[in-house]
Amino acid sequence: MISKRRRLDSEDKENLTEDASKTMPLSKLAKKSHNSHEVEENGSVFVKLLKASGLTLKTGQNQNQLGVDQVIFQRKLFQALRKHPAYPKVIEEFVNGLESYTEDSESLRNCLLSCERLQDEEASMGTFYSKSLIKLLLGIDILQPAIIKMLFEKVPQFLFESENRDGINMARLIINQLKWLDRIVDGKDLTAQMMQLISVAPVNLQHDFITSLPEILGDSQHANVGKELSELLVQNTSLTVPILDVFSSLRLDPNFLSKIRQLVMGKLSSVRLEDFPVIVKFLLHSVTDTTSLEVIAELRENLNVQQFILPSRVQASQSKLKSKGLASSSGNQENSDKDCIVLVFDVIKSAIRYEKTISEAWFKAIERIESAAEHKALDVAMLLIIYSTSTQTKKGVEKLLRNKIQSDCIQEQLLDSAFSTHYLVLKDICPSILLLAQTLFHSQDQRIIVFGSLLYKYAFKFFDTYCQQEVVGALVTHVCSGTEAEVDTALDVLLELIVLNASAMRLNAAFVKGTLDYLENMSPQQIRKIFCILSTLAFSQQPGTSNHIQDDMHLVIRKQLSSTVFKYKLIGIIGAVTMAGIMAEDRSVPSNSTQRSANVSSEQRTQVTSLLQLVHSCTEHSPWASSLYYDEFANLIQERKLAPKTLEWVGQTIFNDFQDAFVVDFCAAPEGDFPFPVKALYGLEEYSTQDGIVINLLPLFYQECAKDASRATSQESSQRSMSSLCLASHFRLLRLCVARQHDGNLDEIDGLLDCPLFLPDLEPGEKLESMSAKDRSLMCSLTFLTLNWFREVVNAFCQQTSPEMKGKVLSRLKDLVELQGILEKYLAVIPDYVPPFASVDLDTLDMMPRSSSAVAAKNRNKGKTGGKKQKADSSKASCSDTLLTEDTSECDMAPSGRSHVDKESTGKEGKTFVSLQNYRAFFRELDIEVFSILHSGLVTKFILDTEMHTEATEVVQLGPAELLFLLEDLSQKLENMLTAPFAKRICCFKNKGRQNIGFSHLHQRSVQDIVHCVVQLLTPMCNHLENIHNFFQCLGAEHLSADDKARATAQEQHTMACCYQKLLQVLHALFAWKGFTHQSNHRLLHSALEVLSSRLKQTEQEQPLEELVSQSFNYLQNFHHSVPSFQCGLYLLRLLMALLEKSAVPNQKKEKLASLAKQLLCRAWPHGEKEKNPTFNDHLHDVLCIYLEHTDNVLKAIEEITGVGVPELVSAPKDTASSTFPTLTRHTFVIFFRVMMAELEKTVKGLQAGTAADSQQVHEEKLLYWNMAVRDFSILLNLMKVFDSYPVLHVCLKYGRRFVEAFLKQCMPLLDFSFRKHREDVLSLLQTLQLNTRLLHHLCGHSKIRQDTRLTKHVPLLKKSLELLVCRVKAMLVLNNCREAFWLGTLKNRDLQGEEIISQDPSSSESNAEDSEDGMTSHVSRNRATEDGEDEASDEQKDQDSDESDDSSS
Repeated sequence: MISKRRRLDSEDKENLTEDASKTMPLSKLAKKSHNSHEVEENGSVFVKLLKASGLTLKTGQNQNQLGVDQVIFQRKLFQALRKHPAYPKVIEEFVNGLESYTEDSESLRNCLLSCERLQDEEASMGTFYSKSLIKLLLGIDILQPAIIKMLFEKVPQFLFESENRDGINMARLIINQLKWLDRIVDGKDLTAQMMQLISVAPVNLQHDFITSLPEILGDSQHANVGKELSELLVQNTSLTVPILDVFSSLRLDPNFLSKIRQLVMGKLSSVRLEDFPVIVKFLLHSVTDTTSLEVIAELRENLNVQQFILPSRVQASQSKLKSKGLASSSGNQENSDKDCIVLVFDVIKSAIRYEKTISEAWFKAIERIESAAEHKALDVAMLLIIYSTSTQTKKGVEKLLRNKIQSDCIQEQLLDSAFSTHYLVLKDICPSILLLAQTLFHSQDQRIIVFGSLLYKYAFKFFDTYCQQEVVGALVTHVCSGTEAEVDTALDVLLELIVLNASAMRLNAAFVKGTLDYLENMSPQQIRKIFCILSTLAFSQQPGTSNHIQDDMHLVIRKQLSSTVFKYKLIGIIGAVTMAGIMAEDRSVPSNSTQRSANVSSEQRTQVTSLLQLVHSCTEHSPWASSLYYDEFANLIQERKLAPKTLEWVGQTIFNDFQDAFVVDFCAAPEGDFPFPVKALYGLEEYSTQDGIVINLLPLFYQECAKDASRATSQESSQRSMSSLCLASHFRLLRLCVARQHDGNLDEIDGLLDCPLFLPDLEPGEKLESMSAKDRSLMCSLTFLTLNWFREVVNAFCQQTSPEMKGKVLSRLKDLVELQGILEKYLAVIPDYVPPFASVDLDTLDMMPRSSSAVAAKNRNKGKTGGKKQKADSSKASCSDTLLTEDTSECDMAPSGRSHVDKESTGKEGKTFVSLQNYRAFFRELDIEVFSILHSGLVTKFILDTEMHTEATEVVQLGPAELLFLLEDLSQKLENMLTAPFAKRICCFKNKGRQNIGFSHLHQRSVQDIVHCVVQLLTPMCNHLENIHNFFQCLGAEHLSADDKARATAQEQHTMACCYQKLLQVLHALFAWKGFTHQSNHRLLHSALEVLSSRLKQTEQEQPLEELVSQSFNYLQNFHHSVPSFQCGLYLLRLLMALLEKSAVPNQKKEKLASLAKQLLCRAWPHGEKEKNPTFNDHLHDVLCIYLEHTDNVLKAIEEITGVGVPELVSAPKDTASSTFPTLTRHTFVIFFRVMMAELEKTVKGLQAGTAADSQQVHEEKLLYWNMAVRDFSILLNLMKVFDSYPVLHVCLKYGRRFVEAFLKQCMPLLDFSFRKHREDVLSLLQTLQLNTRLLHHLCGHSKIRQDTRLTKHVPLLKKSLELLVCRVKAMLVLNNCREAFWLGTLKNRDLQGEEIISQDPSSSESNAEDSEDGMTSHVSRNRATEDGEDEASDEQKDQDSDESDDSSS
């Protein structure tokens, strides 16, 4: 490439010299008179003939003059030579004269340079370019061989001479005369002489001579030249670049080019970087359609740009340490290397853009790589380049990238390497990269969204300012898009960019500020992130710089805090607390000026104090706003490390406020007229009358209710008082401040763990029915407040290590479970009750009552209705309706004692049973750290006397009820975090909020953090699982006495079964998490599997993943003997399936999984498993699918059920089940039938069609398999005569058509070439199938006579398939010269029982008579229009039967 550029430069100089005559200012006459004495005058034939033809030779450095047109000159000279008397001897004399004349170097130079033209330009017939004398003579055929010989004789004397003063190299000038000749007389000789010249020329001229070959030689000599150059390429590797450059311009044989390509590819790893562009160009231009993939794959393996970039960077950095001069030299070398890399990729981009074959080859070469270790940074760069070249390739690249990301072939490290290595190339396609990132952001898969975010991150990191601005603008667009996953990821990327390059982000702060207009439709966590981003940009600037961002932030927050709209006030609270946290963050930056740093910190502390006081003043009159303020502040202290002085001020203020508002002395009797006796309840210590503290709950709450009732219009009150509704949130803030100040030690507030509360006796007992509605609501509200207080107490002290504290925490957990039972009793008799709020955020805002007076009004209205309770119930508020009916589907999945919902069931006394699950929004959230209580075994609690001596000891342990309480909450958290869909629309705001209610603190933790916490809990969960397993094993033991079994009450068994199920649900949620497929989470998966495998055997050395999966599977499968319910068995199967997904060879355990599923189906479950329950039916469907999908022989399994289980069911009494399959009853038969038909169709559809090339054994095996499949199909179809309900008939129509279609596609090709050798087998198969098609035909007639549109809409497609089958069978017989074996009989319309259907329309009798096995095409076409109309009409109906959903899903 470089040598060619030099050559072109020299040519330009020579051409300028040749064209100099065209710009001379003197006129022709003046020049002629001026130069007349310099004319060459001698009597040689050479001079005479030239002069006669119109060319005058000049001496010295003057140009030869051409008086006529160049073509005329050549014609005159040619004619003069041909007509000369001495022809052909005159040619020799002419050439000798030329040789004599050019012996002088000046004369030779004049002959090689362009001539001066004397005629007018307007009269010129040729081009304005004037050729040299030698060039003109070479254009005459009779002179060309001799002149070429003369030129090659003169070249050697100039080979080693340097350039003249005017920059002209004579050797190059001579060779230039041979370029672009109109005709070559002797091409072979010219080729030989050129190659001989190249072999002796110096290196600098060799480059020029070689690159000139395509311009000198004709096409007929390309093969010879290619052969000569290939030999030269082997001998002299320094000529690789010019030779390959020439190869790209020659017409060569593809086989020859293939050899050259292999030769070059072998040297690719050792060539210099500056040679890469030409080499790559040759390789890409030499590919064909057949060799493109092979060449590109090999080029991809050998093209390693990193080896040139990385050493140069190291070298440059070392040089800078040595000396400035060397650093500059290394920098120049690095710049040169970068330019060469850009040239390489320019060549590749050009080839991809204009050669579709090369683009497809690159794509396929990357696509067929399956291992992540085999992928290179070049692959990512090439995919991005291909994506940018054409709109037609974008969809393919997007699909390939999605597949690679989902299979973890392209990971963050590879993407980082691609950008760091090829950023010079990728920055030119920045718009395409941003477009790709935008497209990936719209995906439903979180891994793909994360990859799109990485594209934004690295584009911002490596590209220039303009690209950075585009990245920020695109991310802001995503933030405002309305898709939850898109918004969250975009905000996370913006936070990362601030850490990556804060100064560059500050330049684009104006874009980010635009997101403040979209806060209304965002979740609290998203609002926190936006304010965190803006606050970081505002307060990360150096002192003295412009702080307009700070001013804007203060204005926005003050405006929102002062808003009368409650939602905006909440947004203002979140923004103010977030900004205060950024301002008061403990950065601990070392500074040379300690005093200045102290002054700055003091100023910031003043700003933080004033901002927090502003928030407090704006929220103190609203309990909802105050509660949110405390919770936000608590989250801030939990996540960020505040400056010590700020934290000290905050902690002291919160401590004093809490003590003044909620804590009173034990000896202080509550004042006021209360409807119930007030006692200090739920204390864990025996207090004397002189010491101790109490939470003043009832007096404070009753006082608020009285104030609320007396308040006329406004909720605001001029009197400042703390609401009891803020008790839990205020305590959370207090304990986090104390924990942060004392490194987690809560001794300063440990009295709040065991202190009692001023409450009435919450246990209603017999007086519940006699209570007034107001008293019931009061007691219910107090129960909610007490529950939430205990929840926060457990949150606070759950991680304390002393046995005394652990025992008290377990006691509080028992109080929680007891209070939940009491609460259910109250809620059962107050169906329209709206509880006091527990926590406030934008998710629960729409469900929040604006005033407690609304509750009182509802109660008054209820009291007025008196005996008309039913009418009042029908007009209840929407909020209470929501509480009673919401989330029932989720609760039905967990039939535990308190979580099972019968939303409209009533007992004998008319009591309604409710689920606390529906009241999740009104409970304080348990922290993920609470589940560390699962580690607790037996805890010994010491009871101390007044002198702090041990008076007694008490053993406390985690009981089944408390275990179920914890497991239910943990299961809900994991379901929300690990199995929630990735993309949700914020426009459906209410639905989104309900999904996230009660998980606001959880969503502030990363998913990886949650999974890590659960992995730490695996050991205690396995302990509990084994204990429950042993419990049920003992219950089933035959040697256990009746008295021992009686001790295990039904309630205890039910509780233990629920714990069993919840443990399996938690384990399944953990191991089914899709995040384990990501490379960064493999360590977490390995740790989790190590815990399970260690339960079987302890190993010190680290085991491979496959071995861990196998041991974990073996450990968990042992629990199948003790599963207490069918639902537990299903979750165990799902857990085992989730483990098998982590295995590289899951087939080894598939049969074991099928065996476990069959054991569940063959086990007689207790009467508690209600077969008519839709939930049980769904579970049965799932277990049966697992069994048939994992068994090694589906057909045999179906035959066993239909041949053994179904006959037992038919012969059994009405309400009994099959003895072999106790789960098969008359109610569940349709589930078995649907699953078997679906799996049969799926199995035959997946069977590959045979080919004639297959062996005889393969043909026989496939014929046998199809015989079994058709036999099973026949058995299933005949069952509809016994079970003729709509669901069964619907399944037959739907899957019968699919089976016939699969038979046409998969089996008929096999019969085509098997008929001759296996005639009897094929005929038997077709006869069996013919009986089945006849049954299907009867079913079609039955559907029409019943006029059931749900069935008739399937008839047209089924009849079409039957018609195609008959035609296809006939074609098969014709193909095998056995047409006589086919006959077509008349088939009458009959119903399922075989009785003929007589049409009422006489005109249709002919059609019925002709309705044959194939359905008669004429008949189908005649009825197609009406049947299609029925199809459309039936589609508009919404079938309530569960089987219609199955139809729509398919």
